[in-house]
Amino acid sequence: MALDQSFVGRTYPPTDPYEVGREKIREFAEAVGDTHPAYIDPEAAKALGHPDVIAPPTFVFSITFKAAGQVVRDPQLGLDYSRVVHGDQKFAYRRPVRAGDRLTVTSTIEAIKSMAGNDIVDVRGEVHDEAGEHVVTAWTKLVARAAEEG
Repeated sequence: MALDQSFVGRTYPPTDPYEVGREKIREFAEAVGDTHPAYIDPEAAKALGHPDVIAPPTFVFSITFKAAGQVVRDPQLGLDYSRVVHGDQKFAYRRPVRAGDRLTVTSTIEAIKSMAGNDIVDVRGEVHDEAGEHVVTAWTKLVARAAEEG
């Protein structure tokens, strides 16, 4: 059954702050195989003009995807998470994520579509630091696959 289009534009409350740690950045950089010195060495990051180590561009996915859980768990929306796959992801940065940032995410449903029995939900996550500065916007496409007939 198609999801309710009236949910387009619905914004969920900001998440609790997530404190970005140097070790989390280093672990993520190693996990994705990107060992740029600015991700692991504070002095290398400072030499590039950053106050501390910065995170690889896709690091913020773990924060925004968790925040999108508010959408997924919304019982009124009725998305069947057991059928959800991650369809797409993109980011638009104002500045890099840095160690020491305390980030909150506000999620908004941007679009709901149905194609070939699949429900597709586009979620925009606006990421702000503790001072309220916009850091990055992340767009996540979730696809709830159609139920198999039989």
